[in-house]
Amino acid sequence: MAREPDARQRLLQTASHLIWESSYGSVGVEHICERADVQKGSFYHFFPSKSDLAVAALEDHWEKSRAEKERVFAAGAPALERLTGWCDLIRRNQSRRAQQTGKVLGCPYSSLGSELSTQDEKIRRKCHEMAERTCAYVEAAVRDLQREGLIGKGNAAEKARELYSFVMGVVLQARIDNELRVLDRLKPGVLRLLGIREPARH
Repeated sequence: MAREPDARQRLLQTASHLIWESSYGSVGVEHICERADVQKGSFYHFFPSKSDLAVAALEDHWEKSRAEKERVFAAGAPALERLTGWCDLIRRNQSRRAQQTGKVLGCPYSSLGSELSTQDEKIRRKCHEMAERTCAYVEAAVRDLQREGLIGKGNAAEKARELYSFVMGVVLQARIDNELRVLDRLKPGVLRLLGIREPARH
């Protein structure tokens, strides 16, 4: 069995993988404990419910991926490069997970949120929070594009949400189609929504 200092992290990691690869509803506490090699009694020592585990797993996933996001969205980088780099990061991460699992998994936050938003308020709020965190990065890049004169003035927060909604829609479609090539639409679509001409390919 896992040592107690490791048990909580094992549960978080296992829950994240199982729920992301299938669904929240199809994964039970016993299955999570078995895969994590953690006794069921220890599960309830760390988490009052599966819902609480899912919320904690979302936060854990964010923390593990935050350094990558912050590199892509670094304030010193050109604003347009931040947004196209975001598209590239999504493509890389989805490709890596597809190689590991044989499936395009999509976004864990939007997948779980869309499954449970009408059933579990704690999970709905957490998934909304995750979306808002990403939108904050995108909004900062949009504001810088406006300051640089690369796009017109307007409501930067609204434009950021429009971009985020487009990107998450494409990622969801890639999951539905189980096809990484769908993600090739990300960068051209983001540029189109910004009103920026895509560089000609030679």
